[in-house]
Amino acid sequence: MLSLNDFSPVTLENKDIIEKFFHQYPQVHSDNTIITMLTWNHYAHYHYAILNNSLIIMTIVDGERTFRPPIGEEDDALLSDLLCLAYEEGGSTPFQMLDEASRNWFLRLHPEIPLYEEPEFADYVYLSTDLAGLPGKKYLTIRGHLNKFNRTTDFTVEPIRSGSIGEIIEFLEEWCEWKQCDEYPFLAHEKDAVLYAARHYDELNCQGILIRTDQGIGAIAIWGHLNDDTIIVHFEKALPGYEGIYKAINMQTAKAVQARYRFINRESDMGEPGLREAKRRYHPHHMAPVWSVRRTDMDAERERFCR
Repeated sequence: MLSLNDFSPVTLENKDIIEKFFHQYPQVHSDNTIITMLTWNHYAHYHYAILNNSLIIMTIVDGERTFRPPIGEEDDALLSDLLCLAYEEGGSTPFQMLDEASRNWFLRLHPEIPLYEEPEFADYVYLSTDLAGLPGKKYLTIRGHLNKFNRTTDFTVEPIRSGSIGEIIEFLEEWCEWKQCDEYPFLAHEKDAVLYAARHYDELNCQGILIRTDQGIGAIAIWGHLNDDTIIVHFEKALPGYEGIYKAINMQTAKAVQARYRFINRESDMGEPGLREAKRRYHPHHMAPVWSVRRTDMDAERERFCR
């Protein structure tokens, strides 16, 4: 029977074990990636277990555990064991699904238990060619801001390499000072996440670019592989004083990857209205949704999966 003792913390030392499952069973949501798990580990406290040739991921946020469906061949008995553990040890939303296949698997076994879509955690996914070219009237305003940046700023675009990491860390410290990261809990967590990504850039197999102006680094983007046709932009940061620089780093990222990847996943809006508006302005091709189960809705079905 599955128990909490089967789970171990996710670390750099075991990332290859986890990535093997992600490669064998390609993922669609940004949270099921090793870069997300390690950079945000200080916040979400990712744990994993491997049973019956399946990977199980657990998070602990604010003291509440949430479990995800096994990643592997569908094993109904293992899923039932996991649901029992989630019911007994999980928080108010003990179970969460990050792809349609897991959702359908759950509904096949437990159609009586309601699922709740969580739009604040759904990823925005764009065509890389759209972000690289900004075609048509729907991007007219964005092209206007970008053209102004191009006219008023002398800049170069460079790939992020190991030798520039020290300079990037200085840039990120300046960005956080400007944003007053330490005064806002989420920004403080994000500061830790992006600094971890920079310091472990090669170990995490990150890729990225920077925009350099006559004042130094003005913006960076750090991304990683999600599946054969999609990358995830994990971090995108820019300093003030350059109107349109976020639009420039967005476009330059798309130009850098469009020959290899069809889609760019730019993660969720976390329910923040300004971020939601900004992401919608770029017209996503589709969303990568998230569904959750509430513990109170599992009460009536407990005996079916806790035997």
